[in-house]
Amino acid sequence: MQQAGGSPLPPPHRPEHAPPSARPGSGGGDPFAGSLPQASHAPQPPPGMPGFSGAPPHHPPAQPPHIQAPQAPAAAPPPPHAANPPQQPPRETTGHVQLPTGAPVAVPSPPPAQAPADSTSTTLAVLLIGPAGAGKTSVAKYWAESRRVPTAHISLDDVREWVRSGFADPQSGWNDNSEAQYRLARRTCGFAARNFLANGISCILDDAVFPDRPVVGLGGWKRHVGPGLLPVVLLPGLEIVLDRNSRRSGNRRLTDEEVARIHGRMAGWYGSGLPIIDNSQLDVPGTAQVLDEVLARAITSPPKW
Repeated sequence: MQQAGGSPLPPPHRPEHAPPSARPGSGGGDPFAGSLPQASHAPQPPPGMPGFSGAPPHHPPAQPPHIQAPQAPAAAPPPPHAANPPQQPPRETTGHVQLPTGAPVAVPSPPPAQAPADSTSTTLAVLLIGPAGAGKTSVAKYWAESRRVPTAHISLDDVREWVRSGFADPQSGWNDNSEAQYRLARRTCGFAARNFLANGISCILDDAVFPDRPVVGLGGWKRHVGPGLLPVVLLPGLEIVLDRNSRRSGNRRLTDEEVARIHGRMAGWYGSGLPIIDNSQLDVPGTAQVLDEVLARAITSPPKW
């Protein structure tokens, strides 16, 4: 064993190294023995001196003063037995919520044969498709707000515009940057939808998905959300779409030529097997009601896509 400084500890004292006063027979056990006169060194009186018998006078050994040993402190009395166990501190009620991890959304289970499907109280993942000006965002917001169960609305255009600096606007031309940002926004929406569904919150997404363009097609949504995603197409007449687009502002407003081109390509959804709602003569609440009816049928018989 070594000291902190690295030098070895001194060896214990042994009798041969002890000072003379501490050796056996030298009074080492008596702290005052070294100061007493020894008998061999006592003075001898001259012969015949009165009062002396020729023997050295006897002196009793001095007694050391009595030293009282320190007493250990009295042990504290044991605490009295409590009738009730100690109360635990109140448990935190926030900051400990464990959230399930989002997984691919499964196909909703159809209701029993004797019970009609109720889309208003079922946890669903819905994808609302349509051209610019079809009313996707307005219908999706209203539908999410009017349901009896918690429901979230995620708009791909909103998520895509989270990019503030370096935003690649598709209206300026579809290129590698705009495609990369679109794919990133779609994947972000898919992750969000899965997390909402995993925690019991329905989700409705809206996007202008084209039937003839795989890059902006259904495949990416199915991959990022899951096979349980229910796509529904909103497709009003061209004149309705042009009128609604004219009321837009900023980069959400397209040219009439672009609106007509997109609307024409959206017509490819006819014959695809997906449910299509022509909301040309419907307001937002009326369209949301029809959407519930379409979803009730989709729960019973999910579309093949």
